[in-house]
Amino acid sequence: MNADRAEIIALQALGFLAGDEEALAGFLRLTGLDLPDIRAAAANPELLAGVLDYLLQDEAMLLAFCEAAAIRPEEPTRARAYLPGGDIPHYT
Repeated sequence: MNADRAEIIALQALGFLAGDEEALAGFLRLTGLDLPDIRAAAANPELLAGVLDYLLQDEAMLLAFCEAAAIRPEEPTRARAYLPGGDIPHYT
């Protein structure tokens, strides 16, 4: 895994969310963004980190994404570590 691969996975996840009206609506509500904001910031590493954070908080959505993207379920977690804020330790 590297930063480029992490961004690719996050962009795939964003595309996955865009294809699921309910998931996208949840992401928009949580972030306060709207579709033009997302389109303008799609390559922003902070937005991509947020996309993965959102995806990782729902196991069913995570597994559906991984199946659709043909990647292993641990890949989004590994990718998250390469995006802004990914090096913050988790104490849970």
